Amino acid sequence: MADSKVETISRLAQWRIENFGPCTFRKSDPFKVGIWNWNLSIEKNRYLYIRLFPEPSRASKEQPPIARFVLRVSNTGANRKLYISPIHERLLRTSDDFVWPVDSTFLGRFIIDVEFLDLKICPTNGGEASSIWPSDGMMQSLATQNALRCLSRMLDEAVHTDVTINAADGTLRAHKAILAASSPVFQSMFLRNLSDKESSTIDIRDMSQESCMALLSYLYGTIKQEDFWKHRLALLGAANDYDIANLKDSCEESLLEDINSGNVLERLQEAWIYQLDKLKKGCLMYLFDFGKVYDVRDEITNFFRQVDRELMLEMFQEVLTVWKPA
Repeated sequence: MADSKVETISRLAQWRIENFGPCTFRKSDPFKVGIWNWNLSIEKNRYLYIRLFPEPSRASKEQPPIARFVLRVSNTGANRKLYISPIHERLLRTSDDFVWPVDSTFLGRFIIDVEFLDLKICPTNGGEASSIWPSDGMMQSLATQNALRCLSRMLDEAVHTDVTINAADGTLRAHKAILAASSPVFQSMFLRNLSDKESSTIDIRDMSQESCMALLSYLYGTIKQEDFWKHRLALLGAANDYDIANLKDSCEESLLEDINSGNVLERLQEAWIYQLDKLKKGCLMYLFDFGKVYDVRDEITNFFRQVDRELMLEMFQEVLTVWKPA
């Protein structure tokens, strides 16, 4: 049944109810966010009661989620009304663990959004809950950890460095071999100037020293998750300039993970500049398929004044595709 399907993108789930006339209860199909399958249900009495709960499974039993989330309910007519819940953080096991009563009776078409701000795994044998976003990845082997410690020391203590990087507000020392192995642009630069003293200096004036250090930490395999997130836009520009494909892909995936109404237009512009098709598609879906263009109506006029005309045309085509006449 079409009315039971929930669409998801990034950390947002959206349930479009096309007709909720005489019904008093409805449950969605399962939808996956994180490692769990979820359900939404609605029940109409004096209030509209909305429930969010994980589908019964081995994962929800052995690793029950602690979810931090916000709910939004809106109708789709001309007189659009929007109800936003407080931010909830709950251990969710069954449909009895969370219910949000909305002091309104929606009839006909309306939309329920669930935005997951964080998801943590609650160990059944005790211990501290751990977030699934962002993840530091799988445990590395002892040999790999030792190699990374050596690379970290080479960078931090400038062990036998042979190239200087001039950033916008300072300088850093690095190793040609590491840079050349990571980037064909750096490799070409060093080969072309093999006998030139200038080959021992690289100017990256459009990056701060801190952002450059994050770039080097990535190339040396020692970057911390919080540094990656803090500098990912600068890292995206560097990945594009120096043809570091895996870094560019990582930045795109990261930027796709936390799209919201406060950054979607900026993300769309970045996607267009750096030809990130997945990020561009995600932003367009968020704006038009999920109807979040209403949330940025004040910002979009200024956005259209600056945006490339071809991108504006793509946005218009997306509108025509999504909002077909009934």
